[in-house]
Amino acid sequence: MATTLDAAPVRPAGAPAPLRTPPRRPVGTVGKALGYVTLIVCAAAILLPFYWMVMSSLKTNNTVFTVPIQWVPEVFQWHNYVDIFTRSDMTTWLKNTMILSVTVTVLQVLTGSFAAYGFAKTRFRGRDLLFLTYIGTIAVPWQAYMIPQFVLLSKMGLTNSLLAIIALQAFGAFGVFLMKQFYETVPEELSEAARIDGLTEYGIWRRIMLPLSVPALASLTLLTFVNTWNDYLGPLIYLRSPDLWTIQLGLRTFISQYNAEHALIMTGSVLSVLPIAIIFLLGQRYFVQGIATSGLKG
Repeated sequence: MATTLDAAPVRPAGAPAPLRTPPRRPVGTVGKALGYVTLIVCAAAILLPFYWMVMSSLKTNNTVFTVPIQWVPEVFQWHNYVDIFTRSDMTTWLKNTMILSVTVTVLQVLTGSFAAYGFAKTRFRGRDLLFLTYIGTIAVPWQAYMIPQFVLLSKMGLTNSLLAIIALQAFGAFGVFLMKQFYETVPEELSEAARIDGLTEYGIWRRIMLPLSVPALASLTLLTFVNTWNDYLGPLIYLRSPDLWTIQLGLRTFISQYNAEHALIMTGSVLSVLPIAIIFLLGQRYFVQGIATSGLKG
């Protein structure tokens, strides 16, 4: 004889049947495999030109553009990386580019993070209008005010000097926008508690905001460094002395002088890309996290 505990619950007459949630189907191994294959193919397509450039830098001039393509050199020409320094002023080019990239990056991170704190965490009349006006300069192409800027720096005596590039790029509206978006995610209670404890606005920015914004700072650092390192038009206009040339100007001159030295040209290209690749690899985790938490994700 069945007990009341074993009896199934009785549904009243006319009551609707309970909704049943369909069981979740796990993603099949075939779908995962296709996803991984697609990612591998896309990654290979992106890395293929860089691989060809590296392999071409280790070939002789006659084997760089052979048909069919020789993906692996028969004999690795390691001396190409020594010849590029002896036949060009590569050391000076790299030194100037590194000085500009590091200096501009430090200044943009400093000024951008500090200005962003003012726009995000302080209240003053006309703040939003001033911020929109400042950010609106991003939409103005540099070519629109390139000539007046050159005239101004010429009168200041900064042309044909690394200070000209540093003065042009020490401040950036994009960095302010990026850091402001991140600062707005920090709870206001932290700032209020710090003010109650006696911290000034400078102290709040230095001791609270900067340590919390490491991912955003890393993103800004990476973007600024890459942009300054790859800049060609700015140094072309302001740096006329060969002793001040960056690697972009130097490689362009080297190509015009040794247009048949294909292997050495590829060697110089590898040296110009290698620092950027290393920085991306070292800061990839912070870069992705900073972009995701700064409101720039799609």
